[in-house]
Amino acid sequence: MIYLWLVPVVAVLSFVLTASLRRYALARSIIDIPNARSSHTVPTPRGGGVAIVVTFLASLPVFGVFELVPWQQLIALGGAGALVAVIGFMDDHGHIAARWRLLGHFGAGIWALAWLGGFPPVTLFGISLELHWFGHVFATIYLVWLLNLYNFMDGIDGIASVEALCACLGACLLYGLSGAPTLIWGPLMLAVAVAGFLYWNFPPARIFMGDAGSGFLGIALGVLSLQAAWVSSELFWAWVILLGVFIVDATFTLIRRLLRGDKVYEAHRSHAYQFASRRFGKHLPVTLAVGAINLFWLLPVAYSVTQLGLDGAWGVIIAYVPLITLALKFHAGQLEATTAT
Repeated sequence: MIYLWLVPVVAVLSFVLTASLRRYALARSIIDIPNARSSHTVPTPRGGGVAIVVTFLASLPVFGVFELVPWQQLIALGGAGALVAVIGFMDDHGHIAARWRLLGHFGAGIWALAWLGGFPPVTLFGISLELHWFGHVFATIYLVWLLNLYNFMDGIDGIASVEALCACLGACLLYGLSGAPTLIWGPLMLAVAVAGFLYWNFPPARIFMGDAGSGFLGIALGVLSLQAAWVSSELFWAWVILLGVFIVDATFTLIRRLLRGDKVYEAHRSHAYQFASRRFGKHLPVTLAVGAINLFWLLPVAYSVTQLGLDGAWGVIIAYVPLITLALKFHAGQLEATTAT
Protein backbone atom coordinates (compact mmCIF):
# COMPACT_ATOMS: atom_id res chain seq x y z
CA MET A 1 0.00 0.00 0.00
CA ILE A 2 2.18 2.78 -1.33
CA TYR A 3 -0.15 5.53 -0.11
CA LEU A 4 0.78 4.71 3.49
CA TRP A 5 4.14 6.34 2.80
CA LEU A 6 2.25 9.62 2.67
CA VAL A 7 2.14 9.75 6.46
CA PRO A 8 5.89 10.23 7.07
CA VAL A 9 6.36 12.10 3.78
CA VAL A 10 3.72 14.72 4.61
CA ALA A 11 5.09 15.12 8.15
CA VAL A 12 8.65 15.66 6.92
CA LEU A 13 7.62 17.99 4.10
CA SER A 14 5.52 20.08 6.48
CA PHE A 15 8.45 20.30 8.90
CA VAL A 16 10.94 21.30 6.18
CA LEU A 17 8.58 23.72 4.44
CA THR A 18 7.80 25.46 7.74
CA ALA A 19 11.52 25.95 8.33
CA SER A 20 11.87 27.40 4.82
CA LEU A 21 8.90 29.72 5.34
CA ARG A 22 10.45 30.92 8.57
CA ARG A 23 13.66 31.87 6.76
CA TYR A 24 11.61 33.56 4.01
CA ALA A 25 9.56 35.54 6.53
CA LEU A 26 12.69 36.70 8.36
CA ALA A 27 14.33 37.73 5.08
CA ARG A 28 11.24 39.64 3.91
CA SER A 29 10.44 41.09 7.36
CA ILE A 30 7.05 39.36 7.47
CA ILE A 31 6.97 39.71 11.23
CA ASP A 32 4.27 40.02 13.86
CA ILE A 33 5.28 43.00 15.99
CA PRO A 34 3.76 42.91 19.51
CA ASN A 35 1.24 45.63 20.32
CA ALA A 36 -1.34 46.39 23.02
CA ARG A 37 -3.70 43.76 21.58
CA SER A 38 -1.12 41.01 21.16
CA SER A 39 -0.71 37.95 23.37
CA HIS A 40 3.01 37.70 22.62
CA THR A 41 5.93 39.94 23.55
CA VAL A 42 8.63 38.93 21.04
CA PRO A 43 8.57 39.84 17.31
CA THR A 44 7.94 36.56 15.49
CA PRO A 45 7.73 35.63 11.80
CA ARG A 46 4.30 34.60 10.54
CA GLY A 47 2.84 32.64 7.64
CA GLY A 48 4.05 29.18 8.60
CA GLY A 49 0.56 27.73 8.19
CA VAL A 50 1.15 27.73 4.44
CA ALA A 51 3.18 24.55 5.04
CA ILE A 52 0.05 22.84 6.36
CA VAL A 53 -1.97 24.02 3.38
CA VAL A 54 0.52 22.95 0.71
CA THR A 55 1.38 19.53 2.12
CA PHE A 56 -2.21 18.61 2.91
CA LEU A 57 -3.62 19.71 -0.45
CA ALA A 58 -0.81 17.91 -2.27
CA SER A 59 -1.79 14.64 -0.56
CA LEU A 60 -5.46 14.73 -1.55
CA PRO A 61 -5.18 13.53 -5.20
CA VAL A 62 -3.45 10.34 -4.00
CA PHE A 63 -6.62 9.28 -2.17
CA GLY A 64 -8.65 9.87 -5.30
CA VAL A 65 -6.27 7.93 -7.52
CA PHE A 66 -6.31 4.93 -5.16
CA GLU A 67 -10.10 5.27 -4.75
CA LEU A 68 -9.81 5.62 -0.98
CA VAL A 69 -11.97 8.77 -0.86
CA PRO A 70 -14.63 9.86 -3.41
CA TRP A 71 -13.40 12.62 -5.71
CA GLN A 72 -16.41 14.79 -4.84
CA GLN A 73 -15.30 14.93 -1.22
CA LEU A 74 -11.72 15.72 -2.18
CA ILE A 75 -12.82 18.53 -4.53
CA ALA A 76 -15.11 19.96 -1.83
CA LEU A 77 -12.34 19.94 0.76
CA GLY A 78 -9.48 20.98 -1.49
CA GLY A 79 -11.31 23.73 -3.37
CA ALA A 80 -12.82 25.39 -0.29
CA GLY A 81 -9.57 25.12 1.65
CA ALA A 82 -7.46 26.50 -1.18
CA LEU A 83 -9.74 29.53 -1.65
CA VAL A 84 -9.70 30.38 2.05
CA ALA A 85 -5.92 29.90 2.21
CA VAL A 86 -5.35 32.23 -0.77
CA ILE A 87 -7.51 34.91 0.85
CA GLY A 88 -5.63 34.49 4.11
CA PHE A 89 -2.24 34.57 2.35
CA MET A 90 -3.14 37.83 0.61
CA ASP A 91 -4.32 39.30 3.90
CA ASP A 92 -1.11 38.20 5.61
CA HIS A 93 0.94 40.05 2.98
CA GLY A 94 -1.22 43.15 2.75
CA HIS A 95 -4.80 43.87 3.68
CA ILE A 96 -8.17 42.78 2.33
CA ALA A 97 -11.30 44.59 3.51
CA ALA A 98 -13.42 42.50 5.87
CA ARG A 99 -16.42 42.49 3.52
CA TRP A 100 -14.36 41.01 0.67
CA ARG A 101 -12.83 38.40 2.95
CA LEU A 102 -16.29 37.43 4.16
CA LEU A 103 -17.59 37.21 0.60
CA GLY A 104 -14.76 34.85 -0.28
CA HIS A 105 -15.44 32.79 2.83
CA PHE A 106 -19.09 32.34 1.90
CA GLY A 107 -18.00 31.42 -1.62
CA ALA A 108 -15.76 28.71 -0.19
CA GLY A 109 -18.58 27.40 1.99
CA ILE A 110 -21.01 27.26 -0.92
CA TRP A 111 -18.40 25.48 -3.06
CA ALA A 112 -17.91 22.79 -0.41
CA LEU A 113 -21.63 22.24 0.08
CA ALA A 114 -22.29 22.05 -3.66
CA TRP A 115 -19.82 19.17 -4.00
CA LEU A 116 -20.94 17.45 -0.80
CA GLY A 117 -24.61 17.57 -1.74
CA GLY A 118 -25.62 20.06 0.92
CA PHE A 119 -26.45 19.34 4.53
CA PRO A 120 -27.90 15.88 5.29
CA PRO A 121 -30.74 15.04 7.69
CA VAL A 122 -29.61 15.14 11.31
CA THR A 123 -30.95 13.49 14.44
CA LEU A 124 -31.75 15.99 17.19
CA PHE A 125 -32.91 14.67 20.56
CA GLY A 126 -33.95 11.44 18.89
CA ILE A 127 -35.88 13.12 16.05
CA SER A 128 -34.58 12.91 12.46
CA LEU A 129 -34.81 16.35 10.84
CA GLU A 130 -34.66 17.07 7.11
CA LEU A 131 -33.85 20.77 7.03
CA HIS A 132 -33.93 21.23 3.21
CA TRP A 133 -32.82 24.72 2.12
CA PHE A 134 -32.54 25.94 5.73
CA GLY A 135 -30.03 23.18 6.37
CA HIS A 136 -27.87 24.38 3.47
CA VAL A 137 -27.98 27.98 4.75
CA PHE A 138 -27.15 26.80 8.27
CA ALA A 139 -24.26 24.66 7.01
CA THR A 140 -22.80 27.59 5.04
CA ILE A 141 -22.92 29.86 8.10
CA TYR A 142 -21.46 27.02 10.18
CA LEU A 143 -18.47 26.70 7.83
CA VAL A 144 -17.88 30.47 7.69
CA TRP A 145 -18.09 30.74 11.48
CA LEU A 146 -15.70 27.82 12.01
CA LEU A 147 -13.02 29.28 9.75
CA ASN A 148 -13.32 32.71 11.35
CA LEU A 149 -13.41 31.46 14.92
CA TYR A 150 -10.29 29.43 14.18
CA ASN A 151 -8.61 32.64 13.14
CA PHE A 152 -9.81 34.34 16.35
CA MET A 153 -8.56 31.48 18.50
CA ASP A 154 -5.09 31.36 16.92
CA GLY A 155 -3.70 33.87 19.40
CA ILE A 156 -1.16 32.05 21.56
CA ASP A 157 1.65 29.64 20.75
CA GLY A 158 0.57 26.19 19.63
CA ILE A 159 -3.10 26.41 20.58
CA ALA A 160 -4.59 26.16 17.07
CA SER A 161 -2.23 23.34 16.14
CA VAL A 162 -2.96 21.34 19.30
CA GLU A 163 -6.71 21.79 18.84
CA ALA A 164 -6.56 20.54 15.24
CA LEU A 165 -4.30 17.65 16.15
CA CYS A 166 -6.56 16.49 18.99
CA ALA A 167 -9.78 16.87 16.98
CA CYS A 168 -8.40 15.08 13.92
CA LEU A 169 -6.84 12.17 15.78
CA GLY A 170 -9.92 11.85 17.96
CA ALA A 171 -12.10 11.71 14.84
CA CYS A 172 -9.81 9.05 13.30
CA LEU A 173 -10.24 6.88 16.41
CA LEU A 174 -14.02 7.26 16.35
CA TYR A 175 -14.16 6.54 12.60
CA GLY A 176 -12.21 3.34 13.12
CA LEU A 177 -14.49 2.21 15.92
CA SER A 178 -17.57 3.14 13.89
CA GLY A 179 -16.55 1.20 10.78
CA ALA A 180 -16.05 4.26 8.55
CA PRO A 181 -12.51 3.75 7.15
CA THR A 182 -12.92 6.00 4.10
CA LEU A 183 -13.39 8.98 6.42
CA ILE A 184 -10.09 8.44 8.23
CA TRP A 185 -7.72 9.69 5.53
CA GLY A 186 -8.75 13.36 5.57
CA PRO A 187 -8.30 14.04 9.30
CA LEU A 188 -5.26 11.75 9.46
CA MET A 189 -3.38 13.67 6.76
CA LEU A 190 -4.43 16.99 8.23
CA ALA A 191 -3.12 15.90 11.64
CA VAL A 192 0.19 14.80 10.09
CA ALA A 193 0.59 18.11 8.24
CA VAL A 194 -0.16 20.02 11.45
CA ALA A 195 2.32 17.91 13.42
CA GLY A 196 5.18 18.92 11.11
CA PHE A 197 4.30 22.58 11.63
CA LEU A 198 3.73 22.23 15.39
CA TYR A 199 7.42 21.54 16.00
CA TRP A 200 8.08 25.18 15.05
CA ASN A 201 4.90 26.60 16.60
CA PHE A 202 5.02 24.89 20.01
CA PRO A 203 5.61 27.34 22.90
CA PRO A 204 7.74 29.34 22.61
CA ALA A 205 6.79 29.63 18.94
CA ARG A 206 9.45 30.31 16.34
CA ILE A 207 6.84 31.07 13.66
CA PHE A 208 3.13 31.84 13.71
CA MET A 209 0.47 30.19 11.60
CA GLY A 210 -0.96 33.31 9.98
CA ASP A 211 -4.43 33.80 8.52
CA ALA A 212 -3.73 31.46 5.60
CA GLY A 213 -3.17 28.54 7.95
CA SER A 214 -5.78 29.27 10.61
CA GLY A 215 -8.60 29.96 8.16
CA PHE A 216 -7.66 26.88 6.17
CA LEU A 217 -7.76 24.70 9.27
CA GLY A 218 -11.13 26.10 10.28
CA ILE A 219 -12.87 25.38 7.01
CA ALA A 220 -11.08 22.06 6.52
CA LEU A 221 -12.30 20.82 9.90
CA GLY A 222 -15.79 22.06 9.08
CA VAL A 223 -15.89 20.26 5.73
CA LEU A 224 -14.58 17.07 7.35
CA SER A 225 -17.41 17.26 9.89
CA LEU A 226 -20.00 17.64 7.13
CA GLN A 227 -18.51 14.67 5.27
CA ALA A 228 -19.00 12.69 8.47
CA ALA A 229 -22.60 13.93 8.76
CA TRP A 230 -23.45 12.12 5.51
CA VAL A 231 -22.36 8.85 7.15
CA SER A 232 -24.14 9.37 10.48
CA SER A 233 -25.48 12.18 12.67
CA GLU A 234 -23.51 10.75 15.58
CA LEU A 235 -20.21 11.37 13.81
CA PHE A 236 -21.21 14.94 13.02
CA TRP A 237 -22.11 15.60 16.66
CA ALA A 238 -18.78 14.03 17.63
CA TRP A 239 -16.96 16.70 15.59
CA VAL A 240 -19.00 19.47 17.22
CA ILE A 241 -18.01 18.05 20.61
CA LEU A 242 -14.33 17.61 19.71
CA LEU A 243 -14.12 21.25 18.56
CA GLY A 244 -15.88 22.44 21.72
CA VAL A 245 -13.00 24.40 23.26
CA PHE A 246 -12.75 26.71 20.26
CA ILE A 247 -16.49 26.88 19.53
CA VAL A 248 -17.44 27.80 23.10
CA ASP A 249 -14.67 30.33 23.75
CA ALA A 250 -15.09 32.12 20.41
CA THR A 251 -18.90 32.10 20.40
CA PHE A 252 -19.20 33.14 24.06
CA THR A 253 -16.72 35.97 23.49
CA LEU A 254 -18.45 37.14 20.32
CA ILE A 255 -21.89 37.24 21.96
CA ARG A 256 -20.60 39.27 24.91
CA ARG A 257 -18.84 41.73 22.63
CA LEU A 258 -21.93 42.08 20.43
CA LEU A 259 -24.13 42.76 23.46
CA ARG A 260 -21.64 45.40 24.62
CA GLY A 261 -21.71 47.07 21.20
CA ASP A 262 -18.04 46.41 20.36
CA LYS A 263 -16.82 46.31 16.78
CA VAL A 264 -16.40 42.55 16.55
CA TYR A 265 -14.07 42.70 13.56
CA GLU A 266 -11.45 44.65 15.53
CA ALA A 267 -8.55 42.82 17.18
CA HIS A 268 -8.83 42.27 20.93
CA ARG A 269 -7.50 40.19 23.84
CA SER A 270 -10.75 39.17 25.51
CA HIS A 271 -10.97 35.45 24.73
CA ALA A 272 -10.88 33.15 27.74
CA TYR A 273 -7.62 31.55 26.57
CA GLN A 274 -6.00 35.00 26.34
CA PHE A 275 -7.06 35.94 29.86
CA ALA A 276 -5.78 32.54 31.02
CA SER A 277 -2.38 32.99 29.35
CA ARG A 278 -1.94 36.37 31.05
CA ARG A 279 -2.97 34.92 34.41
CA PHE A 280 -0.38 32.13 34.13
CA GLY A 281 2.23 34.42 32.60
CA LYS A 282 2.98 32.09 29.69
CA HIS A 283 1.31 30.25 26.83
CA LEU A 284 2.44 26.68 27.49
CA PRO A 285 0.07 25.83 30.41
CA VAL A 286 -2.96 27.02 28.42
CA THR A 287 -1.99 25.16 25.27
CA LEU A 288 -1.38 21.96 27.26
CA ALA A 289 -4.68 22.45 29.09
CA VAL A 290 -6.52 22.61 25.75
CA GLY A 291 -4.95 19.29 24.78
CA ALA A 292 -5.88 17.77 28.13
CA ILE A 293 -9.50 18.93 27.89
CA ASN A 294 -9.75 17.39 24.44
CA LEU A 295 -8.21 14.09 25.50
CA PHE A 296 -9.75 13.54 28.91
CA TRP A 297 -13.14 15.21 28.56
CA LEU A 298 -14.31 15.90 25.00
CA LEU A 299 -13.07 12.66 23.43
CA PRO A 300 -14.81 10.44 26.03
CA VAL A 301 -18.08 12.36 25.52
CA ALA A 302 -17.77 12.02 21.74
CA TYR A 303 -17.04 8.31 22.23
CA SER A 304 -20.23 8.00 24.28
CA VAL A 305 -22.20 9.51 21.39
CA THR A 306 -20.74 7.30 18.66
CA GLN A 307 -20.33 4.06 20.60
CA LEU A 308 -22.57 4.04 23.66
CA GLY A 309 -25.80 5.46 22.27
CA LEU A 310 -25.77 8.88 23.96
CA ASP A 311 -27.92 11.30 21.96
CA GLY A 312 -25.69 13.67 20.00
CA ALA A 313 -27.44 16.87 21.07
CA TRP A 314 -27.32 15.82 24.72
CA GLY A 315 -23.66 14.97 24.22
CA VAL A 316 -22.98 18.51 23.04
CA ILE A 317 -24.79 19.96 26.06
CA ILE A 318 -22.92 17.70 28.49
CA ALA A 319 -19.58 18.51 26.83
CA TYR A 320 -20.18 22.27 26.69
CA VAL A 321 -21.44 22.99 30.21
CA PRO A 322 -17.95 22.74 31.82
CA LEU A 323 -16.49 24.71 28.89
CA ILE A 324 -18.99 27.52 29.45
CA THR A 325 -18.08 27.46 33.14
CA LEU A 326 -14.41 27.88 32.18
CA ALA A 327 -15.32 30.71 29.80
CA LEU A 328 -17.04 32.48 32.67
CA LYS A 329 -14.17 31.78 35.07
CA PHE A 330 -11.64 33.27 32.67
CA HIS A 331 -13.81 36.28 31.75
CA ALA A 332 -14.39 35.46 28.06
CA GLY A 333 -15.62 38.58 26.28
CA GLN A 334 -15.09 40.99 29.18
CA LEU A 335 -13.08 44.16 28.89
CA GLU A 336 -9.50 43.65 30.03
CA ALA A 337 -9.61 46.78 32.20
CA THR A 338 -12.74 45.48 33.96
CA THR A 339 -11.15 42.20 34.95
CA ALA A 340 -8.05 43.96 36.27
CA THR A 341 -10.01 45.87 38.89
